[in-house]
Formats: sequence, structure tokens, C-alpha cells
Amino acid sequence: MLKDPRQRPADTESGEFAELIAVIEQARVNAFRAVNRELIAMYTEIGRLISQRTKSDGWGKATIARFSQQVQRRFTGINGFSPVNIWRMRTFYEAYQGKTHLSSLTKVVSWTSNIMILSAAKTDEAKEFYLVLAAKYHYSSRELQRQLDAMLFERTMLSDQHTAALMERHPELAALRDSYVLEFLDLPADHAESDLRRAIVANLRDFILEFGKDFTFVGEEYRVQVGTHDYRIDLVLFQRELACLVAIELKIGEFKPEYVGQLDFYLEALDRDVRKPNEKPSVGLILCAGKDDEVVEYALSRTLSPAMVAEYQLHLPDKALLAAKLRELRDAAVIDTGQE
Repeated sequence: MLKDPRQRPADTESGEFAELIAVIEQARVNAFRAVNRELIAMYTEIGRLISQRTKSDGWGKATIARFSQQVQRRFTGINGFSPVNIWRMRTFYEAYQGKTHLSSLTKVVSWTSNIMILSAAKTDEAKEFYLVLAAKYHYSSRELQRQLDAMLFERTMLSDQHTAALMERHPELAALRDSYVLEFLDLPADHAESDLRRAIVANLRDFILEFGKDFTFVGEEYRVQVGTHDYRIDLVLFQRELACLVAIELKIGEFKPEYVGQLDFYLEALDRDVRKPNEKPSVGLILCAGKDDEVVEYALSRTLSPAMVAEYQLHLPDKALLAAKLRELRDAAVIDTGQE
């Protein structure tokens, strides 16, 4: 399989050759993209031909095995033509046949990532979601598999349903969700807030992956001074796409309405004393172990600050339960709109 040059550690050397190194690195990325497009196009065409021949000539496992052996004899050292992978080419072609928008996205994602998405995503909507995500953030196989296992698509769809009214008032919150999975923290059920914060900082790479790669870490227990008093925000991130600071308050229990006032205060302090002139107003997130959505809606309905409440869990979600919840919401939406 092709190795994406973007996954190599960045060259830490700087100075007089930095500009030249940048040219070489960009050329390598461009070359990878070009080769990857041709590879996906080849696999798609082979998949098309095999799909046709299985239908017209009854090609089966024995025929594909002979084809695999012939390719490996003729092209010494070639990879990717095991019988299993050849059958995947047929499945890949049939999955995206006639779906121009989706098939164009597959060409900017590696074959390994394509197969992972094809195996895990059950709908075209889910396939598009993960293809766009993998292309935008250049996910490694490990990173992509973690998002698939954590059912990021289903959680994002559920989050969109729960926070639709909030997003209308504060569209800048679109980069946040109302649930996060932090199974990588390996915390006991009776952890303290300080344990949660320290574990997040110790596993920052995975935490940022769960939040989104456009987030960067600013600080923990971030100090803001108001009058003669010091206050500390549990975590502060920066969201590059939105160009704003993100204040995160960690709560190990269920959400309480009074948490909103505390977060409003922190956002005001960040905007007055920390935010740079070119940055947009700060946004806030209260990350709790549990929440009642109706209580959250009441608590946030009158606040002018762009803030939301999210729930964290320390185990990967139950796939069947999450899929069922998403179906329920979709069914309810169809009934509400009067659609058949």
C-alpha cells in the first residue's frame, strides 16, 4: 500500500533550507495524491470488470484465485492483488456505481481508509461523512478506525438534532458536539475532576482527535485575573477554523444550571483580557458526566454567550443503542414534516 508522506514526522530543522524543504515536501504530497488517484481508478475499473464477469460468466472464487496468481507472477513484488482484496474491488465498485459525488471523494482517500469506511458505514450519508473527514484531516488508519469505532457519524447526527435551536442562535458552536467519548483516558468510575483534567492533558493527542484536528491546546487551569482575584479555567483550546478560544469546564457529575453563569464569566474574561484583535469571540463548553436535555435548554435559553453543554462517557458507545436512537429521531422528523 502507498505510504502517505503527510504522516511522516515534521522536519524540525529550520533556517536557510526551510523554503527548499517545503518545496520538496509539497512535491511529495502532490505525487502521493496523483499516484493514489490512479490506484483508486485502477481498482475501480478492475472491480467493474469483475462485477460484470461474475454476472455474465459466473466468475467465482477459483477464477479470482487464478487471476491473483497470474498478476503476482507477471508483476513481481506487486501488492494489493490477493483474492480477498480483488473481491473488495468488486464490492467497492458496486457500492459507488453511479454515485459521482461519493466516487470523487474516494480518490482523495487511501485504499485502506476507503475499505475501512466501506466496511463500517452502512449508508451513503455515513460514507460521505467519513470520506470528507478522512480527506480533510488526513487521518491515519488508526485515527480513522477510532472514529468509526466511536460512531462519530451517529453521535454527530444526534448532536445536530439536540442542538438545532442553539445553533440558530450561535452558529459558531457548530464545531462542538453534545457528546464526547473519552475511553482512552482509562479512568475509574469514581474519578475526581482533577483526575479527569490530568488524564486529558496526559492523553492530549487522542483528546484533540475526539474534538477535531482543528483544535489546538492552549493550557490547563488557565489563569484569568479579574480585579484582585485569580480564576482558573479547566482547559482552554483554540479552534483554528473559527479563529477563537474555547473555554472548557469539566464536571464529573450531572449538569447544573449554575454552571452556565460561571462559564459566562470566564468567556467575558477571555474576551476582554486574552483574546487577540484578529480573533473572534470566545466560545464555551461545559463537559459533564451527565445531563438532562430539558434542563440544559432552560439554562441556555437566555444566555447571550456562545456556550453549550456536552456529555462525556468513558466507554465506547453501544452501537445498537446509538443506531436505534438515530432511527427514532429520523422517524420522528418524517412524521413531523408529514413526509411519507
